[in-house]
Amino acid sequence: MLDEDLPLAADVITDMVTSATLAREDVDAERGVILEELAMNDDDPSDVVHERVAEAVLGDHALGRPIGGTPQSIAAIDADHISGHYRQHYTSDMLVFTAAGSVDHDALCRLLQAELSRTGLVRDSERAPAPRRSADPVDAAAHGGGRTVVVRRSIEQANIVLGTTAFTAGDERRYALSVLNAVLGGGMSSRLFQEIREKRGLAYAVYSFASGYSDSGYFGLYAGCTPGRTDEVIALMVAGLEQVAEHGIDDEELARGAGQLRGGLVLGLEDTGSRMTRLGKAELLYGEYVGLDESLARIDAVTAEEVRAVAADLAARPRSLAVVGPFDEDRSFVL
Repeated sequence: MLDEDLPLAADVITDMVTSATLAREDVDAERGVILEELAMNDDDPSDVVHERVAEAVLGDHALGRPIGGTPQSIAAIDADHISGHYRQHYTSDMLVFTAAGSVDHDALCRLLQAELSRTGLVRDSERAPAPRRSADPVDAAAHGGGRTVVVRRSIEQANIVLGTTAFTAGDERRYALSVLNAVLGGGMSSRLFQEIREKRGLAYAVYSFASGYSDSGYFGLYAGCTPGRTDEVIALMVAGLEQVAEHGIDDEELARGAGQLRGGLVLGLEDTGSRMTRLGKAELLYGEYVGLDESLARIDAVTAEEVRAVAADLAARPRSLAVVGPFDEDRSFVL
């Protein structure tokens, strides 16, 4: 919004978050929308394989559950369930407001305090913020992770994700992990892209990714290929990670990976929405705000040995595999 409309925005957003009516007929209508969304996602094999690899890596931990729920869980939720959750969790000590742009911090705090007091949500002005979630890493083995999930679909292409647990969002090794991600599968110059697509022509899309949360994280390698080449592609993905774990990366790869991260970080903060989101993640996930200059310095400080050590750590963890494709019932895969 325009900066001059800040009071109106504060009124609207606090009213929306703290005073939702949650009418039964609205809940019933939205249930149908969500079920259609789940059906749409289920029709996309790339969505399915990413959802199932999270389940395979994290097992019965909450982060292994589908983000949108299941048709069964959505059908079972009614307005009373939602209202109870809403009243329990949407309290002043649980809320985080972030803003970026032409805004004064103290003025915004006064506006929000007044709006929250008007709604009756702030009952104790001295109430401390709720503690953050535990940052203890998830033990995948304890939750049933490290397994293979095969979804059989009559489609032309196999979708593959090889994954393992990684680091929490606040782990200092996240910078080395980001460089590893860039080098291994972060773009057209990455190792996996060059080896699997450019050199061998086995896949059109191939990449790696890393996700960090307050109490866990996971790292994955994705490729889409002809079903008959699935085993070869899986072997190349495993070999790609193990090669970095054993031999590391060279100085050119380190510089290229760090440069890619630095450029993406700076360019990604050119709009206020991205800056606002970054503030929220700093408060909710990391427990600290790292300024842009400090972030760039931490990326530049990553060494080739740190990248190799991170790769070795990941390579030694239990691996999980999710595959979606036209496979027979007795088809097995070897990691």
